[in-house]
Amino acid sequence: MSIKVFFNESCSICKKEIDIYRKMENNLEWYDIKEKESQITNLNTDKLSRRLHVVDQGNLIKGAKAFLVVWSNIPKLNWLYKIFKQPILFHVFAFFYEIAAFILYLKNKLHKH
Repeated sequence: MSIKVFFNESCSICKKEIDIYRKMENNLEWYDIKEKESQITNLNTDKLSRRLHVVDQGNLIKGAKAFLVVWSNIPKLNWLYKIFKQPILFHVFAFFYEIAAFILYLKNKLHKH
């Protein structure tokens, strides 16, 4: 069973980062949230656009934990996984990720209207 990554391609910053990951060797399946929103995750586009989501072995993983799954499955980025999985560093990373993700969410929401 492959790991499915759900990202917001309409977010220019998100798209640039994911495009880098997609070019690296990996076995991940990449989905723009507009394409596969609720069929797999049971979440709507708005909820999916709030942060990165991954489905791994049927489990929905979001936010900073989703990045750990992505990095652990890209050989060139496995070092990021090893660093940020450490409990103290993970909590710091998760805190700042949530702030950045919320700012990007608001920025993209405002650009739609």
